Amino acid sequence: MASTPSTSDARPGANAPEFSVSELSGAIKRALEDGFGYVRLRGEISGYRGPHASGHCYFALKDDRAKIEAVIWKGSFGRLRFKPEEGMEVVAQGKITTFPGSSKYQIVIEQLEPAGAGALMALLEERKRKFAAEGLFEEARKKPRPFLPKVVGIVTSPTGAVIRDMLHGFNERFPTCVLLWPVRVQGEGSAAEVAAAIRGFNALDVGGKIPRPDVLIVARGGGSLEDLWSFNEEIVVRAAAESRIPLISAVGHETDWTLIDLVADARAPTPTKAAEWAVPKYSELIEALDKFQLRKRTAIRRVLADTRTHLKASSRGLPKLQDLIALPRQRFDAVDRRLSRALLANTRAHGTRLARVSGRLSAQPIVQKHSRCRERLDVLERRAGQALLNRVAVRRRDLDGKSALLKSLGYQSVLSRGFALVRDETGVTVRQARSVSPGSALSVQFSDGRIGVVADGDPATGTGAEPAAGTKPPRQKTRTRGGQGSLF
Repeated sequence: MASTPSTSDARPGANAPEFSVSELSGAIKRALEDGFGYVRLRGEISGYRGPHASGHCYFALKDDRAKIEAVIWKGSFGRLRFKPEEGMEVVAQGKITTFPGSSKYQIVIEQLEPAGAGALMALLEERKRKFAAEGLFEEARKKPRPFLPKVVGIVTSPTGAVIRDMLHGFNERFPTCVLLWPVRVQGEGSAAEVAAAIRGFNALDVGGKIPRPDVLIVARGGGSLEDLWSFNEEIVVRAAAESRIPLISAVGHETDWTLIDLVADARAPTPTKAAEWAVPKYSELIEALDKFQLRKRTAIRRVLADTRTHLKASSRGLPKLQDLIALPRQRFDAVDRRLSRALLANTRAHGTRLARVSGRLSAQPIVQKHSRCRERLDVLERRAGQALLNRVAVRRRDLDGKSALLKSLGYQSVLSRGFALVRDETGVTVRQARSVSPGSALSVQFSDGRIGVVADGDPATGTGAEPAAGTKPPRQKTRTRGGQGSLF
């Protein structure tokens, strides 16, 4: 709060109110903002080094006599249609304010545009020199267009006459697969969309679900320099330069030109002409194919005629067949005559030799050898028979021993000594009397046969019950089905 000076102080300004530094800075800030508000300021950008790490931009606007500090906040910078560049003359619209921390005033820019077409052309020439120095416009780096692309990629607006004219051109010349990447071709953010579309087509995999184009067309209709400015942006130029797919630029009319036209592999004067450049004309292909076929047939006939003429000329120089085989035939006849005489002489010589040898031949050695072999065979036959009889006798004695052992161990021998084998209805052997219930059907086997019986017992005690101590066990009766008496 300001204090009132003493009335006795007669110095100049002694009665002025007293402010703190912050109060005075705030008062100046309010005075500037209230006095000027929003202004349009024309000047040349000075000291621009790109966005700060925070995203804000700091530089100055100057003319030949003065300079004012400028700042563009991060949110406003992303919405600018034209980005600031060093030395660019611009018209800035913003709010005048102060920065109390350094006691200076500044303009907070919200909109920025070049100061007229001359400034845009100067900026365009500056960028052109920059990209040319990097070699982006060299003809050696440009890629040839494919002769017959299977897929054509188009980067343009999905609405308007451009895409319709191009599709009509494809249908008239050579119907093919067209992939459209819709983008804005004018206004804020259009340059980023065009660059993203070019890089997006290049990122597609060959043979993937979405086919990768064989050629790209970046198209837009005509317009002013400001309307076409998106295609002069660095992001678009570098995306076109990095494209591995051949790229045709078709921006504006024939008299318009942009930086993408210089870096593209080919520049078409109009979008319709770009469609004509991308694919050949079907009728022209058929016509060219017919011409090639005619030339091929003519060439084949010419080659056949030349070969026939050469063959006839060569055949006249060949000797006759009779002359070629006359001498070999004479030699053959001479050999044939000698061969017949030689065969007769050879036959007589072998006959004489056979006669001499046959007198020395005798059958006695063969007969003796046959006799010795027969004697040996008889001896082996007798030995084999005796060995077989001996083995059979041994096997028989072993079998008889095992049969006798089986009889001694089997239960039939026990039955022959007066014992019997008792089975229940299911054929299970009964080993204890208490396991048999009165009235149960039993089967009793003797050594000479089997009979059926029914068990009889005391109903009060039950069959199989243990007798009391010191008492005589009850007698169990068994009757046979055939009326025979008890066996026990």
